[in-house]
Amino acid sequence: MDEQKNESTSVPSTDDKTPKVIGIGGIFFFSDNTKEIKEWYVKNLGFDVNEWGSVSFEHRDVNKPEEIIPLQWNPFKKGSEYFAPSKKEFMINYRVQNIEALVNQLKENGVTIVDEMATYDYGKFIHIMDAEGNKIELWEPA
Repeated sequence: MDEQKNESTSVPSTDDKTPKVIGIGGIFFFSDNTKEIKEWYVKNLGFDVNEWGSVSFEHRDVNKPEEIIPLQWNPFKKGSEYFAPSKKEFMINYRVQNIEALVNQLKENGVTIVDEMATYDYGKFIHIMDAEGNKIELWEPA
């Protein structure tokens, strides 16, 4: 019975290139006073704000333990256009794999693509809107 259990809980292949979300890359929200809210989180919850004014929580991928994965936390000044055209108070960044194929699927499904894909040393980004008007940031790490 233990052998069957081990087979059914085997680690998935890392060769999977299915276009999909594979994790959360960031949590962003509006704040009336970003300096004060960051200080509150530092004082009360022990957050370690970095030089960009955000917090980077790091963890490891269970399928690739050598890979360190960051999750960014960052308040934005209320009224920032970064979340536009969404009217919501937050935005989530999702880590994805095979972002080009995913964007093609999203277009075929009629999903609103907000901007063009941007490429940086640390990965590719694009923004979409969900069915309730939430702006979503998709990120494929480099």
